[in-house]
Amino acid sequence: MYIKQSADMQLLIDSILEQLNSVILGKPTETRLALACLLAKGHLLIEDLPGMGKTTLAHTLAKTLGLSFQRIQFTSDLLPADVVGISIFQPEKQTFILHKGPIFSQLLLADEINRASPKTQSALLEAMEEKQVSIDGISHNLPEPFFVIATQNPLHHAGTYLLPESQLDRFMMRISLGFPNAEAEKQILLSADPHVKLNDLVSVVSQQQLILLQQAVKKVYASASILDYIIALCHFTRTHEFSGDPLSPRAGKAILNAAKAWALTKGRDHLLPEDIQAIFTVVCQHRITGSNDEISTDGLPLADQILQQVDPINCN
Repeated sequence: MYIKQSADMQLLIDSILEQLNSVILGKPTETRLALACLLAKGHLLIEDLPGMGKTTLAHTLAKTLGLSFQRIQFTSDLLPADVVGISIFQPEKQTFILHKGPIFSQLLLADEINRASPKTQSALLEAMEEKQVSIDGISHNLPEPFFVIATQNPLHHAGTYLLPESQLDRFMMRISLGFPNAEAEKQILLSADPHVKLNDLVSVVSQQQLILLQQAVKKVYASASILDYIIALCHFTRTHEFSGDPLSPRAGKAILNAAKAWALTKGRDHLLPEDIQAIFTVVCQHRITGSNDEISTDGLPLADQILQQVDPINCN
């Protein structure tokens, strides 16, 4: 049985997207993907050139959704303790007091994550998967909701490290904002400083409403044929015909959850093949090719090759 989506819920989603698109100009698909990633309780990796609006998108999401926000500038000398925090001994109390790091926020921006060493990048692994961090052998829960947006520069830029596959797999989606079209760029040139816009933004949803939206994602209906389609897409990557890395069961789960969130933002309470196709590339490309996109023998990115080869027959 389908779960009927209320008109109030769709109005909330529309108001969120409207505010996001008032700041991030000319990128409606990318802002919808970012929102879907958060609603699906995933994490987002944005790879692009400097100055494309990656940091502004993170700030705008935090302001629009009323989330506590911290930004970490990843550098080569950043230490894990700079991310998660450290216990400091207090002589007067004869005890250790935890000084929490910036990871204890609802939306964490890990800016230029691939400029930090692998050891520091690994400080995020437990947090992104378990929603907790361990400091001196004690586990500490992170706030709810918890969402990581990481940005990375292209690998040919100076001072960058290759993100290991285990780190890449923690990101539900990898997107690129890309250059705006001519009309959007004209608006950007004529508009006020984005920092001024950010200061004027107010939250359009409450914390409880946001949690309800995340819970609604789980209730989006996926038919047996839709599940078979996802399985077929994953299985295609495990055959000798495919030249990239195979998709794991966790990747299949990410496809399902991301597609449900995408369908919810479109006002539907059930999945269509088009929902899978809309999110497949951003969910899977970094999993099947690592940090470097590979082109198949027919000139297509590998994720597009998979979509062309696997037919969603009888999916409804």
